[in-house]
Amino acid sequence: MVQCPLILIFCCVMSLSTMAQTAREIIASSIEKTGGSKWTSINGFRIVANLDQGGVMFPLEIVQLKDGRQYSRINFQGMEIKQGVFDGDILWSTNFQTQKPEQADSETTDNFRLDRNDFPDDLINYPKKGYTVELVGKAVMMEKSCYKIRLEKEPSTRPGKLTDDVVYYYFDADSYLPVAKEFEMKHGPIQGSIMVLQFDDFRPVKGLLFPFSMTQGVKDAPAQPIKVESITLNPVVDMSEFKFPK
Repeated sequence: MVQCPLILIFCCVMSLSTMAQTAREIIASSIEKTGGSKWTSINGFRIVANLDQGGVMFPLEIVQLKDGRQYSRINFQGMEIKQGVFDGDILWSTNFQTQKPEQADSETTDNFRLDRNDFPDDLINYPKKGYTVELVGKAVMMEKSCYKIRLEKEPSTRPGKLTDDVVYYYFDADSYLPVAKEFEMKHGPIQGSIMVLQFDDFRPVKGLLFPFSMTQGVKDAPAQPIKVESITLNPVVDMSEFKFPK
């Protein structure tokens, strides 16, 4: 009579261990498929793309460096707008209405600093960062059978209290390529909304596979397609691009 609960507990523990191991294997297969150890050898990248906003195409440039500095630049109706600019200390963006640069508050900036060790992706060397993974199960995403994996990172502050920072990844069950990721927005006007990024049309760039077709948007809402034109690894970047205008 006493042994049954113990057997059930043992089986549950073994089942969780197996799922965690399976999650690790899926992630390892995906990383190996897209470039393996080459991911740790790059110091930055520049993406030149077009953002489809209701049928109107806007040129988009995204720069991310290994030390955490980054920016996104959009050309909107002849105006240059920068978003998510981080120089290692100050986080700022251009206000769409006033066209003036505005610094983010300290809480948002602190949360942004937490992501500096996630270049080029939060799954690269995730065990060394103290992140945990769990295989949630199978799911359908973009009409593909996928493995759904839960990644838990270090807690972030939203708003005024520590909150779990969780990202859900979807991997193609056949190719192990990443299909999508879901996460809660930690800051900005849509804070608390679930963002969905979807990936397709993977192409090689110096031994690494990058998606050249993406969509982004709030879950269950119309998404914005992004078509990539080019990706440059280890770009030469003018450091003044990151500085907050005085």
